[in-house]
Amino acid sequence: MVPGRAKRGFVRRSARSVLSGRLSAAFAAVGLAVVLGGVPAQAESQVDHPVPSTGCGKSTVPGASETRTIVSGGITRSYLVHVPENYRKFEPTPVVLSFHGHKRTSEYQEELSGFSATDAIAVYPQGLVGTDGETAWQGAPYSAAADDVLFTGDLLDQLERDFCVAPKRIYAAGKSNGGGFTGVLACRMSDRIAAFAPVSGAFYPQGGECEPERSAPILDFHGTDDQTIPYPGNPEKGLPPIPEWLAGWADRNDCDETPIVRDEGNGVQVSEWVGCDRRSNVVHYRIEGLGHDWPSTQPNPDSDQPAVIDATPIIMQFFAEHRLR
Repeated sequence: MVPGRAKRGFVRRSARSVLSGRLSAAFAAVGLAVVLGGVPAQAESQVDHPVPSTGCGKSTVPGASETRTIVSGGITRSYLVHVPENYRKFEPTPVVLSFHGHKRTSEYQEELSGFSATDAIAVYPQGLVGTDGETAWQGAPYSAAADDVLFTGDLLDQLERDFCVAPKRIYAAGKSNGGGFTGVLACRMSDRIAAFAPVSGAFYPQGGECEPERSAPILDFHGTDDQTIPYPGNPEKGLPPIPEWLAGWADRNDCDETPIVRDEGNGVQVSEWVGCDRRSNVVHYRIEGLGHDWPSTQPNPDSDQPAVIDATPIIMQFFAEHRLR
């Protein structure tokens, strides 16, 4: 929030401005794709609100991970889904979407983030091969010219048809480019996803303007020794300093201007912006000496060196505290 400015309150875009934006997208798709680095405009059919689950009562195999496919935007997409051991087919269950980083896979992300060990339906979408020949997500300069926001919405529709999903308890997390895409989803799908947790996020400007329909709870992790996505930012690549990105969300969520900062010890500093609209707090874990890693006290695919905290249980606790209203 700009110093000295009064809290602006969270204001939804008017119906007229939304209609205007949709018409502009419809008539200027090519130009918009250039501006956003090849990212197409959001599809008109995108659902941005909780949808009742019709999958309750359908049988599935608890405790198993399975690769499935779906057609979105005319492209066959894949995702890995894990149903928890304690899943009950008539009991609405939270969903956690976990997005892999640049060059990675859904299987890598499952092992890295560990959400399959939780009580949520854990879903690991697979990114498409981008302009550099490696997998990536929308919002990065090297991503494919595909609408991954549409894919996410279509995927949620499918999950709600196949499983007994709690529609107000859907969450998104991601690592690196997947963390950056999690930020894109916070800007574009805050009426359908309840909370967001980027880890070592790559917040490129190609993600586009951020005008969420509602305030979005944000939990962010970043290491001070991240050489891939530097904590102070990278002006040449358009990457903002992490504190600047966080302040932007504190402003959007109409939080108090100054965060509450606490020292957790072992080089971990936690900043929390409170007083936010709809209790959509912004929380940041700054981890001294951590590289471009998913924090874990055990060796993981990112690093053989254990970190001082485990990000996944902290994320799950944060998610448990937020649901769509």
